[in-house]
Amino acid sequence: MPRTRLLLAAFVTVTVANLAANATDTALAEAITKPLLMPLLAGYLWLAALDRGHRPSRLVLAALAFSTGGDVALLADGTGWFLTGMALFLGAHLCYIAAFARHRAAATLRRPPLLGVASGYALLTAAALTWMWPGLTDAGLAVPVAAYALALATMATTAAPHGWRVGLGGALFLLSDLLIATGVAGVLDPPRAPVLVMATYAAGQALIVTGFAARPTTPAAPPFTPAAAPAAPR
Repeated sequence: MPRTRLLLAAFVTVTVANLAANATDTALAEAITKPLLMPLLAGYLWLAALDRGHRPSRLVLAALAFSTGGDVALLADGTGWFLTGMALFLGAHLCYIAAFARHRAAATLRRPPLLGVASGYALLTAAALTWMWPGLTDAGLAVPVAAYALALATMATTAAPHGWRVGLGGALFLLSDLLIATGVAGVLDPPRAPVLVMATYAAGQALIVTGFAARPTTPAAPPFTPAAAPAAPR
């Protein structure tokens, strides 16, 4: 089995274990599995790029590193840790936006039918913030969540031109964070909310990474060969 498939299999296994930990409220298992998710995807991205003779995207790797930090921060309770996690995930979204923009996402989004994607995400974000605003204000988080929501919607929008996997991944990532925000605002508490949050988050990140890895990227520098070096004395 190729190394990339082994890493994806490991990611799926750890994801299932994490979802089981959330479903059974097993804090130790969640603390062990959650920080492993994004490094496994980073390993997949790295090997997939090398196998195709390309450089792995540093921006996507940075997004996964920020996401790992956010995952760890959100394991702890308290407003301070929540804001720390949100700041780290903001960094992840900015890295994704920069990575997607390098592939002419902005130009593509100005043409139909993707022009409707940008409008749809803008309307969804405005409606969600309006719905949650009183609860977020009571929690003292209205302004930081609004700023984060803008970056989140931009990430999902710029993901859309890069194929169905990356576009769906951005949408699921947005849905995952929306579920967290509705819980913080106290406007929606679906059954098994932590499981839904992690399921949509893990699926979203996996789709973004696997979809982006399948795109052509900057070729790696050719390896140094003896033909390019001075002849060694015999």
